[in-house]
Amino acid sequence: MRRRYRAAEAVAAALLLALSAACGSRLPESDFTHDDRTSAPRDAAPLRVGIITSATSPVGGAAFTGPRDGARAWFDRLNARGGIDGRRVEVRLCDDGGSGVGNNECVHRLVEEDEVVALVATTALDYAGASRVSRARVPDIGGQPIGAAYDTYPHLYGIYGSLAPRNGTTGWDGTLYGGTEVYRYFKREHGARTAAVVSYNQSASAAYARLVERGLRAEGYEVVTEQVDFALPNFRAVAADLKQQGADLVFDAIDGHGNARLCQAMDEVGADVTAKVTNVQNWTSTVPDDYKDAPRCRNALWATGSSRNFDDTGHPAVREFREATKHLKTHSQWQLEGWAAARWFTDAARSCARTGITRACVDAYMDRSQGYTAGGLLLPVEFARLAEPPKTGDTCLSVARWQDGRGWVGQGDMNRTCFTVPQLPYKP
Repeated sequence: MRRRYRAAEAVAAALLLALSAACGSRLPESDFTHDDRTSAPRDAAPLRVGIITSATSPVGGAAFTGPRDGARAWFDRLNARGGIDGRRVEVRLCDDGGSGVGNNECVHRLVEEDEVVALVATTALDYAGASRVSRARVPDIGGQPIGAAYDTYPHLYGIYGSLAPRNGTTGWDGTLYGGTEVYRYFKREHGARTAAVVSYNQSASAAYARLVERGLRAEGYEVVTEQVDFALPNFRAVAADLKQQGADLVFDAIDGHGNARLCQAMDEVGADVTAKVTNVQNWTSTVPDDYKDAPRCRNALWATGSSRNFDDTGHPAVREFREATKHLKTHSQWQLEGWAAARWFTDAARSCARTGITRACVDAYMDRSQGYTAGGLLLPVEFARLAEPPKTGDTCLSVARWQDGRGWVGQGDMNRTCFTVPQLPYKP
């Protein structure tokens, strides 16, 4: 099994998004829309798919739209080339507003009223309708596991796969497991020995920071913990201490705005590190703007994930994605993963064309699609339903670092950057 089990980082994304919401962003407004650009000829019934996105949410409009935009770009290109077995794909969009109530309304509309054959690239802050999707046996393909739904319910297939039984109970009796491969990578490849973890004095932030600390200590790091006041953070004091402690790496449990301020403070005090490590959600082309006041820290940004770097245009599948999305103002790893999710649905539907493209047929394909890579865009995905939780895992890692003038530069072959690491338990 050569794959990356991303559950811990996915839950981290939910925690950090919750922090952003607490900063006072605008409240969501319901916005349920149909995308009729993909209407089919009268003599060929279209295939309906649904995309649920928390496009208007307490954390802001840009936080969740990447997977949606990537999936739409795939379907636009697919329809321009004739669709699936001569049938166009009709995309039905639903914005759940980032709330559980809105999510349930989206599920009702798409699954029960529109009768979509599948959901694709779901990206929901609160996936409250997940159990209804599962009961209806609608395959949910390539969703972002921001919460624990993709490790809980059958018929839900997260973009990174799952080893959990998915029998209605989260993980194994409510416990999930995550690996230490990120920490092992920096220790093996860059000789890192001291790592700092920066968090807010807020419960969600502190909880995730403790999880990172456990992983680092399991890999033998000396760990420096830094906590700042959520309301009045003194990032300069943190940066000064990071410099004094000689930290090689900086991990964080703070929001994107806080990260930018931390980086600026690190530049101001001269705190140079081997890597300021971020996650897949922040793996975007907006780095020059987000970190405009921190050139040294900006060029120490590293991102890790389970999909091929969206700036790796030397790879044909990435080049195809970038050509189809050249109209977008920015690019991100989540867009690429949304594109991969739509491709996954397309491969499933094509396998069913001869017998009939139904929910059941698409679901059966998904259930047996072990080792799926979306043409090399993903690390091989697995849905194993292990009866017992894994104690160790053979896990691989996609790694990139930011360099001004070059963008995100891949660091080695993601299919060969692999480690056998412990799997640590945690409660979502």
